[in-house]
Amino acid sequence: MAVPKKRTSKSRKNMRRAHDHLTYTAASESCPNCGELKLRHHVCKACGQYRGTQVLEATADE
Repeated sequence: MAVPKKRTSKSRKNMRRAHDHLTYTAASESCPNCGELKLRHHVCKACGQYRGTQVLEATADE
């Protein structure tokens, strides 16, 4: 079994793990039809439109 010859320093360990702190930021934009926030390349949940065409029935939030 492979065993490291030298101990990994804290600095090297933290540099390797630097990408773990990055957070996912959803690419959101406003719907051109109704103005609600929606994810890019997704159907708007408020009005049901995608790229100017009606895809789903609009949901009524109560």
